[in-house]
Amino acid sequence: MGATILTPILVLVSWTLIVWLWMYARRLPAMSAANVEPQQAQHPGALAGLLPSEAQRVADNYNHLHEQPTIFYALIVYSHLAGVADPLNIGLAWAYVGLRIVHSLVQNTVNIVLVRFSLFALSTLVLMVIAVRNLLALG
Repeated sequence: MGATILTPILVLVSWTLIVWLWMYARRLPAMSAANVEPQQAQHPGALAGLLPSEAQRVADNYNHLHEQPTIFYALIVYSHLAGVADPLNIGLAWAYVGLRIVHSLVQNTVNIVLVRFSLFALSTLVLMVIAVRNLLALG
């Protein structure tokens, strides 16, 4: 079974699960060091200010991987079902996944906002191109 336009979805889902592991590898020791009780984390954002940036930004990135990528998942499944899974859309799907992985690496390590924003903007443009190509294929 070869790679299809759906394979980038599998890679981004797998990356999201890796970031989940990364998040807890950072967060649990940070909570312990800060004497934070698990119940204190009952509301989103409750740990802001209680944990160091190194722990919080990985959690932020994990949340980001559940926001815009939902559009990516829908577009790619649509592309597959509508028969618009041509080599260009496949390449664009891989470009999106690559940009999101690099975005995660930047956010979770050096966290330079201008670099993160540039990667986010580029990945958004990729989604727009896929969407426009799918719309044009309707006609």
